[in-house]
Amino acid sequence: MFARFTEDARRAVVRAGILALDAGRPTLGADQLLLGLAEVRPFALASFTARAADVRERVGAGDPRALLATIGIDLDAVHRRTRAGTDEPGLWSLRRSRVRPLRVTLYGPLGQLPLAMHARKVIEVGAWRPGPVTGERLLWGLLADPANGAAAILADAGVDLPALVREAGIPTRRAA
Repeated sequence: MFARFTEDARRAVVRAGILALDAGRPTLGADQLLLGLAEVRPFALASFTARAADVRERVGAGDPRALLATIGIDLDAVHRRTRAGTDEPGLWSLRRSRVRPLRVTLYGPLGQLPLAMHARKVIEVGAWRPGPVTGERLLWGLLADPANGAAAILADAGVDLPALVREAGIPTRRAA
């Protein structure tokens, strides 16, 4: 499934997967995908004003660095030593199960992680049209489903959603 993804879009999905694995989550959710997009920024959208720290705070992905530092552990140093190169997008794959077609799983050197329903929808909306899956398309997938909470997180972080939708070229439904 990653074959159509741009390098930056793939990097954002991989980053989201690593964040979910680090948090001990059993699945990759839409909130982690939003955090991955906020950290990697696979687009040049001026109206995407949410900082990664703002999104992290709102999705409940706490940062254990400060807590571990109190006992003398530098988490960044540990990750550099034990995870060198594991965040390379080429080492990761995104595959749909042949037996269970609604199951999509992210596989990589740090483990495997099934996508939760809303995250799977993000990927499917992003890949719906022909052409490459870009960061803008992943953002479109996040904003297309109000039930996943991404729009609420961005609005709470101060993002002007109508401006973001216009700038990203996300199709909107017109009133009849």
